[in-house]
Amino acid sequence: MPTYNKLVRDKIPEIIRGSGRDCAFTTLDQESYVVELRKKLREETEEYFQTMNDSDALEELADMLELLYALAEVHKGSPEKLEEVRAKKAEERGGFTEAVFLIEVGE
Repeated sequence: MPTYNKLVRDKIPEIIRGSGRDCAFTTLDQESYVVELRKKLREETEEYFQTMNDSDALEELADMLELLYALAEVHKGSPEKLEEVRAKKAEERGGFTEAVFLIEVGE
């Protein structure tokens, strides 16, 4: 049986069992959960950088968004709070839609 030792989506054990295979899993304590969420976000970010088309890129971005929502909860927030903070920063400092690339700032 292959060993994975990584955080997976909540329904993965159910999906594996539904396919007629067995699996072993555990539920992480909070500290380990945060560590694994961060590792998983790094993994999904690397997968995003390796995508070659828009469809695959959107799949990886959706995975990253799911992880960001989980991390927001860990940091005593919520997806709604995360969006509130994002919107406030966008209003005050702008977003990243205009492709502004800062070269240098004079003294």
